[in-house]
Amino acid sequence: MQIAACQKKVNASPNKTDSFNSLPAKFEVNPMIAEASGIADSRKNPGYLWVEEDSGNSPELSLVNHTGSFYKKIFIKGATNRDWEDLALLNGKLYIAETGDNFQVYTDYAFYMFSEPDRAIDTIYSFQKISFRYPDGSHDAEAFLVDPSSGNIYVITKRDSASRMYKLSAPVSSSTQTAKFIGQLKFNGVTSACISPDGKEVILKTYVSLLYYNLNNDENIESILKKDPINIPYTLEPQGEAVSFASDNSGYFTLSEKGFSIDQYLYFYKRN
Repeated sequence: MQIAACQKKVNASPNKTDSFNSLPAKFEVNPMIAEASGIADSRKNPGYLWVEEDSGNSPELSLVNHTGSFYKKIFIKGATNRDWEDLALLNGKLYIAETGDNFQVYTDYAFYMFSEPDRAIDTIYSFQKISFRYPDGSHDAEAFLVDPSSGNIYVITKRDSASRMYKLSAPVSSSTQTAKFIGQLKFNGVTSACISPDGKEVILKTYVSLLYYNLNNDENIESILKKDPINIPYTLEPQGEAVSFASDNSGYFTLSEKGFSIDQYLYFYKRN
């Protein structure tokens, strides 16, 4: 995925260094996954991450060990990879975001949703395709969140002057729905997003930072994303487009596209 030409400065609080280790554990990914654009920590296969790659790659997911060792690929029969740009795992379901649009020319976008497979599976044969369009033309989006309580999907754009947020309301159907615009952030360039297993924390990722939000009891995703985030530790990557909380909520992972780097690393930031 192309790097955005310019990115607004994020208005964020100082590092919340008491929550996560500032120096991550670092694991070389071998063999390299050249265009990693989304990750999700597996629940059905403890100790492994699901990894997707974006445009130009086959419609498949990779399983990578927490120490960076490649395990296998699982093919998704009948799906297409026009430009996959983020990945999430919620309530036993994997969501793949077919939402990338570098030149903002497409009229429709989609999510692929299916039950998380066991690592012994080689091919996914059944999935639900959630098709949608925007109410105001084309957008390039590389991040999304799924609300664990409602099932609503929140899409966050990348290249707009300020990242815009759109909602797909649950229950989703097989017909193409029009996403609802619900507001915008105070910055742009969002390349990934994740929500903690307990639904109380959100991380948004840009190429240069990780931005953290904490939900109080009276808040939801829509309300907290309108607040100023907190910077949390991040080691700059060649082209970082993927972040995921650990399935046991012990910290978070990041993974980058290879870019022009000789090596590729999986980082894990442990919670203090």
